[in-house]
Amino acid sequence: VQLQASGGGLVQAGGSLRLSCVVSSMSFSNYYLGWFRQAPGKQRELVARIPSSGTVNYGDSVKGRFTVSRDNAKKTVYLQMNSLKPEDTAVYYCNAMGPRLEGVFNWGRGTQVTVSS
Repeated sequence: VQLQASGGGLVQAGGSLRLSCVVSSMSFSNYYLGWFRQAPGKQRELVARIPSSGTVNYGDSVKGRFTVSRDNAKKTVYLQMNSLKPEDTAVYYCNAMGPRLEGVFNWGRGTQVTVSS
């Protein structure tokens, strides 16, 4: 399974970006999906998760600013990021998640988001 994240870039604080991630798998619609991020020198953290059906969840640091969604027909998961802050600067990745909310597949390159102050 390949994970191809895109949509990152350089944006000023307060701006918005929309990330996309295509998951090349016939089982996409069954996956519990997550968006993760990793800032330099920090551990990878889970910022948003969306099940195949049911309630989405967000990390406390992004609640009210980020929105996760999915399109099963396009095998794509999205992350709409508004009111961006410099501390949102990181490489963003998507992945399917296992029972301990760990990433299941190889991570891929991710997409860089840089927020300037």
